[in-house]
This record gives sequence, structure tokens and C-alpha cells, in this order.
Amino acid sequence: MTNLALNSSPMKRVVVLGSTGSIGTQTLDVISKLSNDLKVVALAANRNATLLAQQAKQFGVSNLALYEDVPGSGIPSGMDAIVRLATLSEADIVVISVAGVIGLLPTIAAIEAGKNVALASKEVLVAAGEFIMPMVKKHGVTMTPIDSEHSALFQCMQGYRADQVESLIITASGGPFRGKKLADLTEITVEQAMNHPTWRMGGKITIDSATLMNKGLEAIEARWLFGVEIDQVQVVVHPQSVVHSMVKFKDSSVLGQLGWPNMRLPIAYALMYPDRIENGLPTWNPVDTPNLTFESVDEETFTCLGLARESAKLGGTMPCAMNAANEVAANAFINGGLRFLQIPEVIKRTMSEHSPLAATLDNVLTTDAQVRSFTRKLISQLD
Repeated sequence: MTNLALNSSPMKRVVVLGSTGSIGTQTLDVISKLSNDLKVVALAANRNATLLAQQAKQFGVSNLALYEDVPGSGIPSGMDAIVRLATLSEADIVVISVAGVIGLLPTIAAIEAGKNVALASKEVLVAAGEFIMPMVKKHGVTMTPIDSEHSALFQCMQGYRADQVESLIITASGGPFRGKKLADLTEITVEQAMNHPTWRMGGKITIDSATLMNKGLEAIEARWLFGVEIDQVQVVVHPQSVVHSMVKFKDSSVLGQLGWPNMRLPIAYALMYPDRIENGLPTWNPVDTPNLTFESVDEETFTCLGLARESAKLGGTMPCAMNAANEVAANAFINGGLRFLQIPEVIKRTMSEHSPLAATLDNVLTTDAQVRSFTRKLISQLD
């Protein structure tokens, strides 16, 4: 195993929640290359007990958990088992890369236990950023984002305050349907929607990229991470996916973070922050991409971005409701129970039926459960 680290800081002990998913496996790959600086002390997955056991053997880990029970695996399961790993006394940093709102309780537990958090599950801040970020400040921990866009913003914001920012500019590849109009999207198949031009990701997030809901979720996450208003978060289409995001300051300066589209770079930065060390990843060369382009988002075709913004402005539990409806709708499309253009329709109808409550933990968890049930019933009644 090659170790590329030359850093003298103490070794960081890492818990990876969601270790068998796309981000989780890439996180373990990064850790394997930085083995003098990072050590895995616990792993958790949804239900892939076989791969989890292989990872445990590779990294010499005995602290394991599954979200779903897998008979015969001998691995503890359930939310309590996941939370136990997030609060291990020997852990320094907890990677939250589980899909959806199930990452909320482990995130809270890790923060309250004084653990730094590397966050890949954007739904955590979408649903509960209003009370998660004050917790981060209260407990004096660091939350480093793993999403490439938020990592870029985080890097550009180093040394600056939120009140110096005019706007945050999140870039989007445009997804597989960039340039299409509504009439072009009436017969979209799952295979077409999963054919992302730049990134290889899990199923639900790939559908979010096709609808551009992922940019709506990222806008809300950025609003909480960086302490700005939702109207200060802009989205632009950048097909080359080299400029990962930008910050426009009040003095008219714009800072951006550039690099090849490779999730291992933001993962390494999130884990090693505030250090920057050699990681063996390919370095972007400006002459290799001389024609970087930017264009506006077609929000008349891709209406999910506007729905996400609307939920943020309404506040309280509305972003949680929007997110829950989107998760159910996206998964229904993947499973053949919904047409592509019905995804935003279902989200809009669900939001119209939700009366937002104050964003407390109990209200968020209750809203999430109730909205999922409502949305499933709504989908079952559609043609």
C-alpha cells in the first residue's frame, strides 16, 4: 500500500458511515493512500454485509454496523448501532455518506459527542440545517463538506466572513438533458436519466442530477453551511465541470476552485482539513481545457430548482417535506412507478399540502415520515 502523505500532524481516526456506497468506497480509497495520516476505526453500511465484511478485513476494523438487519451476518443493525459508531470515544472525524435523512441522527450524535464531521449527505442540512449549524458552533466542532461544489465554496471562503459575500455561485454540469425542453422529456427512460455526462454516482442522486433537484438541495445546503440567504446562492451551468463553484465578494472579486471532476479531491480535503498534502491525484492544467463555458439554467424546463428555493423561503419543515417528497418520487421513477416529468409535479403537490412547522428535531422527523407516506399514496393514485 502506497502512502503519499508527508504530514506530521497526529493521525486522524475516521468513522465512515455509508462505506459501501459510491462516496464511502472512494473515501476508503483515499484513506488507503494516506495511511500514515488517516486510520479507519468504524464502518457502517445500509445492508451490503458482504462488502462491509471485506472492507473490515482490509482495514482491520471490528466496529461495524448495518442500518438494515441482515440475518446471519452477525453485524449489529439499526439506528442505535449506527449512532454508537458515530460517538466512539476513539473517533476524531465521522464521515456521513449515507443516503438521505437517515444521516440526520448520526450527525447530531457525532456533533454532540464532540466529533468533527465530514458531510456528504446534503439532505441532512436541507432538512435540518436551521438547528444543525448552531449545534456545530455550540460544540466547537468542524463540519467539512464533501460535495465537490460545497468543498469548492468552503475552500474559497477560507479567511473570509459571510458578511463579505455578495453571492455563492454553484456550478452544474447540466446533467444528461442539458439543452432539452419539456417536450423532449415526456418519454424519458431510467437508463437515459442515469446516463450522467460527468459523474458516476448512486441511483437517486443521479436522478436528482437529471432533474437538477441536486442543485436545489445544494443551494439550501450552502445557505446553511456559509450563513447566507437563499437568494444569495446562484446556479450556473458549466458543462466541463472544471470550475466546481465560485464565491463573489462585495468588492466584485470572484474566487473559484478548479480541478478535474474527481470526488477523491474534496474527500481528501475534508478529511485532512486544514492541511493540504500530496495525494497522488491528477492536477488540472489550464491549457488542457482552453474553452470553459457557462450558461444560465433553464428553470422553465427544470422546475425542481425553483421548488427547492421556494421551500427554503417558506422555511421551517418545508425543506424537509420537499426533500422527502423528492426522495420518494425519484425512487418511484427508478422503480418504474412514475414518469420523469411527474417528479416535480409530485413534489409541488406535496408541498402544497404541507403546512410548515418550526424546524425542531421532533418536527423534522415527524414531517419526514408523514410526507413520505403521503407522497407514496399520492403516487399510487396517479395515472
